[in-house]
Amino acid sequence: MKTTIKNQNASANNALIFFVSMLVGYNIYQEIFHPEKADLILCVIMIALTAVTIQKYNKKAEAKE
Repeated sequence: MKTTIKNQNASANNALIFFVSMLVGYNIYQEIFHPEKADLILCVIMIALTAVTIQKYNKKAEAKE
């Protein structure tokens, strides 16, 4: 039986969100316990890029429907 995915980018988006969430959580931990090792600015940039990427590919998927 063949199954089709309506939004093929959904799994990639979920993986990207998971990866960025892990890094943000780790950097928040570092900020609390080891402030000299934290890279919160990098995390903010990654969150912004993730949001833009997900919005871009969701609009392409919606346009195809």
